[in-house]
Amino acid sequence: MNLPSRLSFLSISLVLAACTSTAPTLSSGLQAPAQWQGQATSTPLPHENWWRQFSSPALDQLIEQARRNSFDLAAAAARIRQAQASAVIAGAPLLPELKFGLDARRQRLLHGNGFDQLDASSRERTSTSFGTRLSASYEVDFWGGKTAARDSALFNLDASRFDRQTVELTLLSGVANSYLQSLALREQVHIARLNLSNAEDVLRLVETRYQSGSATALELAQQRSLVAGQQRQVPLFEQQLQEARITLATLLGEPVQALPALEESITRLNWPQIGSGVPSELLSRRPDIATAEASLAAAQADVRVARAAMLPSLTLGADLGSGADTFAQVMRSPYYTLSAGLAAPIFNNGRLRAERDKARAKQDELLENYRSSIINGFADVERAINGISGVDQQRQSQDEEVEQAQIAFRLSERRYQAGAETLLTVLETQRTLYQAQDQQVQLRLARLQGSVALYKALGGGWQVVR
Repeated sequence: MNLPSRLSFLSISLVLAACTSTAPTLSSGLQAPAQWQGQATSTPLPHENWWRQFSSPALDQLIEQARRNSFDLAAAAARIRQAQASAVIAGAPLLPELKFGLDARRQRLLHGNGFDQLDASSRERTSTSFGTRLSASYEVDFWGGKTAARDSALFNLDASRFDRQTVELTLLSGVANSYLQSLALREQVHIARLNLSNAEDVLRLVETRYQSGSATALELAQQRSLVAGQQRQVPLFEQQLQEARITLATLLGEPVQALPALEESITRLNWPQIGSGVPSELLSRRPDIATAEASLAAAQADVRVARAAMLPSLTLGADLGSGADTFAQVMRSPYYTLSAGLAAPIFNNGRLRAERDKARAKQDELLENYRSSIINGFADVERAINGISGVDQQRQSQDEEVEQAQIAFRLSERRYQAGAETLLTVLETQRTLYQAQDQQVQLRLARLQGSVALYKALGGGWQVVR
């Protein structure tokens, strides 16, 4: 076979290989609901900088710091670079491999007459040669295995990019939650100290009345017990506040000593109105779902790779070289060599078939993971909407409860000082006020964190780019 016919055969092989490559068709088999069960709104969907809607300059700074310094984000970026390199490696066999060589050889017979395989002999005991060679090799992608391997690597690259977005969304929502929790705990510490101060004032009053004989030892013990209980609450909230700040510092990638002091009040933060859209839009707005989809596409490509490995392979080769006994004449004797090799698996004790079955099983696993990520995405949005709705219904009643509890405590304290009310009533109204104020802060925190949860459930304004 001459060179033109070899090249024509190579061209035909490349066309056939291109025709065998087909893009995977992905379907989860799941039907998205027409609308959310919770009270969804027509407000626009989240945009990329969703945290700015809380109107907190301090939170904005913390978010930017986390994006710059997070070790998890840096590790995710490194995984993207690994996937990019893997994609280049997987795509390389789709084109011929070229190699250039330049060699020099010197052979000397030390003693004896030599033998046939030696260039040196008893007549000419030293042999010197120089050579250069340009070689090309190419395995024809008849069955699309090489193309599928490249496609798999590209899909894995997409999965790595989407995974980084998932890491970033999780990181930023974690920073927001930790910061909001820190503000709430600082407020709870403040409330606990106020209530402790009130309880200590009442205790001094009871001690005065006890000394004058107008209060019993039981009343004195009860109030001392209440003061001790509220004294215990203050360090408890302070410990929880420190733990929240340690968590926040960890997310920011720095020691807790470097955190700025808390200056904002949780009562001044806004909770934005967030549109939830329709469930079908969620599939293109959550990076974790996109990651699962890309991983499934990679697994489908891996199945095609495993199938192709079970079929014959054709390798073509071409060498262009030259050689001489002296370096100055190395280019004066050019030659070329053409080669072709056909190899087909005959017996491998079921290894190739097992590789195909393994790839199919991996595809089945990732299909179930894809379905699971979709259902979990729907559930996350439903939970966030339901949580926000439930908190909103409680907040108005809770605000009224705190206001009335404050009035009741002030009235009972005045009546007790005047001798018109028992200490038990003061204790009960004081305990009620403490619980109402603490619950009010918890509800405000729950409402703010509910907004963060809904932002995260909706993908934080992220959208897949096709």
